[in-house]
Amino acid sequence: METYKFLLDLAMILLSTKLLGLVTRKFNMPQVVGALLAGLILGPGMFDVISQTDFIQKTAEVGVVVLMFCAGMETDVEELKKSGKASFVIALIGVVVPLIGGYLVAAAFNRPGVLESDASCSSILQNIFIGVILTATSVSITVETLKELGKLKTHSGNAILGAAVIDDILGIIALTVITSMADSSVKISIVLLKIVGFFVFAAVAGYLFYQFYSRWCNLSNVGLQRHTIVAFVFCLVMAYVAEEFFGVADITGAYIAGIIISMTQKEPYLASRFDIVSYLYLSPIFFASIGLKVVLPKMNGTIIAFAVILTVVAILTKVVGCGLGAKLCHYKNYQAIRIGVGMISRGEVALIVASKGEALGLMGTQLMGPVVIVVIITTIIAPILLKPVFKMGPASVPSDNNKLAEGF
Repeated sequence: METYKFLLDLAMILLSTKLLGLVTRKFNMPQVVGALLAGLILGPGMFDVISQTDFIQKTAEVGVVVLMFCAGMETDVEELKKSGKASFVIALIGVVVPLIGGYLVAAAFNRPGVLESDASCSSILQNIFIGVILTATSVSITVETLKELGKLKTHSGNAILGAAVIDDILGIIALTVITSMADSSVKISIVLLKIVGFFVFAAVAGYLFYQFYSRWCNLSNVGLQRHTIVAFVFCLVMAYVAEEFFGVADITGAYIAGIIISMTQKEPYLASRFDIVSYLYLSPIFFASIGLKVVLPKMNGTIIAFAVILTVVAILTKVVGCGLGAKLCHYKNYQAIRIGVGMISRGEVALIVASKGEALGLMGTQLMGPVVIVVIITTIIAPILLKPVFKMGPASVPSDNNKLAEGF
């Protein structure tokens, strides 16, 4: 029998994200926090009113693709070019420091007499894998918060976006290295070749699309609605090709598509159209879906202690690592703190990495609980901390394209 419960699920998600978003705004917190809490409250982590269905999962995937596409359109390309080298340094140190921190915490707990792991691989590989999980960054939450605050086009905002893209690539490499040790079928050389191939493809495809689109824009008989469709098709194709053929995250392809669109004359109109779609439907479902994924397993006192320490280390290592990278690249102190806080959130990225590791025997089932706690706390605390840290230093000019700063 055909069911229409998904309609009710959508209604509850949209209503709860909006209401809780307004509540969090009353407490001077970004409204994305309310959307994350809505998913957590409605999902199996608390009241279990809504389950993570295939429909919600796929809609959420489209939501994060559109969110990063919008971020790409609102990126200052000239500023991004200036911060390119700095973004690499920030991302590199922001991966190495959490990797070491996660390994050390896991090594202290993951041993006989403290935590008895049921993973099939050696304890050293398990401990390294915990570090790999902490290298993840879910920049989508930071992007939404910066859009809400009108800070996406600041020097710090562009550095965060650039570092997040590079962080994604470095995370893929780190994950591939550790999984290749547990699975001989995974070849690091092939993965590196694919990553290089993707950026070559993106450069060629971006150039060809820009040339085609610039000429098409000069045609007087082309309706603006068609521009929206063509831009969206380009976004989806870039996201698909990145994930399917090169093993790079689809949001990276979408972000690059947005950057290419940002250099065209129709960018202001396109950004306003996609902001509406994202605000009205896609973004609330994506952020709520993160909460819907959370399932807390049973935990004893030792595992809870491990979770607390791992969470503290997860927060501090990103702030210190990325902040140190920013300072080495001559960013001011307040900018370094902004960048470090902007990279805290692990979100759904860490859950995906953890699930993959559990399936390969790189992580015991009893360690999933602490990882989930890390995901919940870092995901919620990142947007909360972003607001005060962006009040530090001189006031920055808000983005002209931030039409929907009121949030959910």
